[in-house]
Amino acid sequence: MKILVANLGSTSFKYRLFDMRDQRQLARGGIERIGSPESLCRVEIGDHRQETTLEVPDHAEAVRQCLAQLTDPAAGCLRDASEVSAIGFKAVHGGRFTGVQRVTDELLDAMEQMSPVAPAHNPPYIRAMRLVHQKLPHIPLVAAFETDFHRTIPDRNRYYAVPYGWAEEAGVRRWGFHGASHRYIATRTAELLGRDRLRIISCHLGGSSSLCAIRDGRSVANSLGMSPQTGVPHNNRVGDFDPFAIPVVMRHTGMSLEEVLEALATRSGLLGLSGTSGDVRDISQAAEGGDARARLALDVFASSVRHYLGAYLVELGGADVIVFTGGIGENQPNVRAMVCRDLERLGIVLDQEANATARGEAAIHAPESRVQIRVIPTNEELIVARQAKQLLEGEKSCS
Repeated sequence: MKILVANLGSTSFKYRLFDMRDQRQLARGGIERIGSPESLCRVEIGDHRQETTLEVPDHAEAVRQCLAQLTDPAAGCLRDASEVSAIGFKAVHGGRFTGVQRVTDELLDAMEQMSPVAPAHNPPYIRAMRLVHQKLPHIPLVAAFETDFHRTIPDRNRYYAVPYGWAEEAGVRRWGFHGASHRYIATRTAELLGRDRLRIISCHLGGSSSLCAIRDGRSVANSLGMSPQTGVPHNNRVGDFDPFAIPVVMRHTGMSLEEVLEALATRSGLLGLSGTSGDVRDISQAAEGGDARARLALDVFASSVRHYLGAYLVELGGADVIVFTGGIGENQPNVRAMVCRDLERLGIVLDQEANATARGEAAIHAPESRVQIRVIPTNEELIVARQAKQLLEGEKSCS
């Protein structure tokens, strides 16, 4: 059984092709900075590696590039796309749909209803799903929703202090996202430490970021709430924000409500603070060169991560492991150092040299640290592939 997994970020598209007989990865690829004049496209198939730069305006074109790479007669690993048993999507928000679902018109309609809540994610996923269905109508499409892992969050961490009917009738509650990544971190950390009963704080830091408090493999709190715009600042999305500031902005700028929401979802976050980029790599370079706004953006980001880290230390009654994952968490030692600064009295001590040289899976805590600190590259695609395989096998057993 071969399963292709599509992982769409707000400005990125990643894919992996798995042979689920042994969970072996056959190919992987990705496109970064979608929407910019120079999008970076990568593909790895066996020993073949290729990197090119071209303009990829949207996620639909990214899907086309993926299919072309996998079926390339010279270097591809598929004779024809029909070899794929299913295509799994790491879907974001399905509203009344959660868990792992076959993609149907009803499901896509439900996702469209939630597009105002997830404007950077649901529309490209819906377009991609429809495009793939048109091109490959005989291949099952499976949506694994990010909200699924967070179904175990207790009500005290799920409800907003708003009229109760809003939660029950309109679904206004903290749904939580990045479920595939946090689920992988929970599973992989337990494997590495050889035990399941763990208090883990998973820090998924990337173009979109969230922290998750995990007790014994189950999510008990997530920094993302009703929408993926909340929590810590993201590359171009606001993070936590006082809604009573919106009418102030409208009066000051003359913008409509829709225009303010669009700015909060596309021109805020690290981009809005730095004024130059939403990419931490660019911001770090600018900060090192003395750019005050770039330094401010990094400081605000790290401070917000520390805010949730502290909250989850209280929620869990301490932590056994703090894990950094995601594009920033895995690759930016300066951000990890900023987050872990001056936490020695809490038993969190970073090994500066180990942090600076960490590659792949790595322990970066000092010997005297009571809390382990680890870098673990996430594998959201493998989680989705496993879920898609389980769904297909369940359908076969019931037929």
